[in-house]
This record gives sequence, structure tokens and C-alpha cells, in this order.
Amino acid sequence: MAGYGDNAGFTSYAEAAGYVFPDGTTDDQKTAARQRGSLVIDRYEPRFSGRRTDGYAQERAWPRTGATTYYGEAISSTETPVPIINASYEAAFLELTNPGSLSPVVNGAEAVKREKIGKIETEYAVSASTSVDDLVELSTPVVTAIEGMLWPFLVPILPGALVV
Repeated sequence: MAGYGDNAGFTSYAEAAGYVFPDGTTDDQKTAARQRGSLVIDRYEPRFSGRRTDGYAQERAWPRTGATTYYGEAISSTETPVPIINASYEAAFLELTNPGSLSPVVNGAEAVKREKIGKIETEYAVSASTSVDDLVELSTPVVTAIEGMLWPFLVPILPGALVV
């Protein structure tokens, strides 16, 4: 599987942002991080307009047919917008330096409310919900840089209309 962009673009993006790759980072590690970063971006797919250009068999959420920006500007069905690629690079760098950090594993049955180790005791904020979706949402980190790059491509979520 291939992530968005390429290793040269990932390296240029990271260096321009002032990020420093860990010593000895290989191209294979960058490729793997780009793949994981792209999976993070593809989790937003339900909020992207349009549909996958090549249907369900298409590996990534982009390119899309019928996609528009938040402002209604058409996006070519052969294009993956640069901010989408850059958001995947941002996620890739986080994944490279802290693997798995953007895809936490959640087990609601093992949620800890209070923990005591010696004299230190900690009580955690716990959601009253036991919904798996709620637990996943609460445990998934929000990266404001990624959110900022993606928002122009997200469909506004409007409240449902009541019909009387």
C-alpha cells in the first residue's frame, strides 16, 4: 500500500516545518510512516464530499469524483489536493516518531477510573458512556495542525431538520 505523496515530498515538508528525522531513519521507515499517516487521513473520509474516483477498490480516499471544497469549489477527479498530502505528512511524522500514537487501541472493559501506586493516587475523568464509538472518539488524539489542513475539504455537519 502506498501513502499519499512520496518520500521526497515528506522529507521536504518535514524539513520546511523544522522537524528533524531521527538519526538513521531509512526510506523504508518513511514509507511505512506515510502509509500510517495516510490511514489517519482516510478516517475522515465520511466527512469528505464526493466519492472515490475508482470506487471501493481504490486504496486511498483520494482522488475523489464530485469533491468540492467547503466553499463549493470543484476539485478535479484526478487530483489529491496538496493540503490532504501535507496533512498526511504531518500524521506520518507523528507516527514515525511515536508509532501508533494516532491510532490508539481501545478496550472499554479495561478502562481505569482510579489507580493507586504507593502513596500516589490518581482518579481519571471517565465518560458515562459505554459506547465503543464514544470510547474511540475520547481516546483518539486531535492534532490541530491536521484538522486545520483538512477543514476546507470537510462537508459541514448540519443538524437534522425536524418535520412537523
